[in-house]
Amino acid sequence: MNNIFTVKDLDLYYGDNHALHSIDMAIEENRVTAFIGPSGCGKSTLLRCFNRMNDLIDGCRIEGNIEFRGKDIIKDKVDTVELRTQVGMVFQRPNPFPMSIYDNVAYGLRCQGVKDKKVLDKVVEESLTKAALWNEVKDRLKSNALRLSGGQQQRLCIARAIALQPDVILMDEPTSALDPIATSKIEELMESLKKDFTIVIVTHSMQQAARISDFTAFFLLGDLIEMNSTKEIFHLPKDKRTEDYITGRFG
Repeated sequence: MNNIFTVKDLDLYYGDNHALHSIDMAIEENRVTAFIGPSGCGKSTLLRCFNRMNDLIDGCRIEGNIEFRGKDIIKDKVDTVELRTQVGMVFQRPNPFPMSIYDNVAYGLRCQGVKDKKVLDKVVEESLTKAALWNEVKDRLKSNALRLSGGQQQRLCIARAIALQPDVILMDEPTSALDPIATSKIEELMESLKKDFTIVIVTHSMQQAARISDFTAFFLLGDLIEMNSTKEIFHLPKDKRTEDYITGRFG
């Protein structure tokens, strides 16, 4: 398989706080990779490095390399708007815009100057279909997205990310605010989406990581302790700290 991201010797600081320590890892294309570990261990911080969202935080400093399709997005001059189009993000809490369902999905394309209604209609339908939401909302595309349930709102946010045809979708604890039924739908969705997209998910649920991911990375206090196939991590961890976390001895 091809690696879409390669991280080498990455250190990240928030002011004097050394948040990530010499991270080395590769993210495979068209796979689901899960980041697990206790709160404050650096998993969301690393996730935000992949589309340079940490640039928005005062006092953040990054050293090392992250190659995205062979281009170093830390060292090289990068158009962050273009990068965030290619590397979309879905946040912990659903954050639809206060506008119609249709306009939410079409928003990014319109920002890029797409005005052709036929093109917009096609992308909106395709994106909502891929996000497993089309059948539930096709008769009320003009209604306000904030009227949707939490789970539907989160799938709408996934559709909004998909509409820009990214290579990667980053998900930062995308189901932590949802009930078990909505969580199950998002998990099923991830399985189908990896045919077209690479997914990197931060999750506090080890059960979720075990269910949905191909690879799992375990973080502790800013260190990447271990990364391997999910099967290996959960059944034959190489590091005692990984085993202790997975078996619930701490965390």
